[in-house]
Amino acid sequence: MTLLDFFAKHPVFSLDDMRSCRDLDASSNMRSRESILAYHVRQGRLTRVRKGLYVTVPAGGDPAACPVDPYLVAAKLAGDAVLAYHTALEVYGKAYSVFERYTFQSGKPLRPVRFRNLRFDCALFPKALREAKEEHFATATVERVGLDIRVATVERTLVDVLDRPDLGGGWEEIWRSLEMIEYFDLDLAVDYVSRLHNGTTAAKVGYYLQQHARPLMVENRHLDRLRALLPKQPHYLERGKGGRFVREWNLVVPAALADRRWEETT
Repeated sequence: MTLLDFFAKHPVFSLDDMRSCRDLDASSNMRSRESILAYHVRQGRLTRVRKGLYVTVPAGGDPAACPVDPYLVAAKLAGDAVLAYHTALEVYGKAYSVFERYTFQSGKPLRPVRFRNLRFDCALFPKALREAKEEHFATATVERVGLDIRVATVERTLVDVLDRPDLGGGWEEIWRSLEMIEYFDLDLAVDYVSRLHNGTTAAKVGYYLQQHARPLMVENRHLDRLRALLPKQPHYLERGKGGRFVREWNLVVPAALADRRWEETT
């Protein structure tokens, strides 16, 4: 495989991708490869996202304006990247809104990356998953433009966005997006909650599932497993914001969310 063949098959790629491609007819010396890639950047065949990460420019395309798949970029920013939170909802076509911020999880902290008008943020895998070496629990491989990327399943995403609403776009966006998903493997979702060892997250998931019990076919056994994980003291759905106390879940829910006030303006 020539270097140009490699470019054609990899709309987004890293130096690690080049290193792992055994069929590639190119120098094995990484410094030489970087020099070769710098040459192709100058020739307009590639555009650089950051050190070690490149986007292939289609023939005749403008390097400054050629289309870029942001999900491929996010997936290539770390070797263990899992697209997560609102970004995972977008991949599945279940996001109420489309953002220009893309989030992935990784085992190592990385600074935000900006490319054109896009922002890519890294969130660490939950601590409990890192400690158990289960970082890829409830993830799936999805193909985009012929390349495989790893994405949190909708079940893991359900839990993650409730756990980190700041990465899900806020409560209205989260509720509207999750309600676009017609089916969850609830056993998998509850299994994931149990692995996080976080009572507040269990309460949030329990509250959401109870609110959507009929359309999601939630059974008492799912809710009972979550009840067993609840915190002993009342916790807030959103820190610093009061609201209504839901005794069953030991959870204080903002009134705007409990009343679904966004529906009053639609």
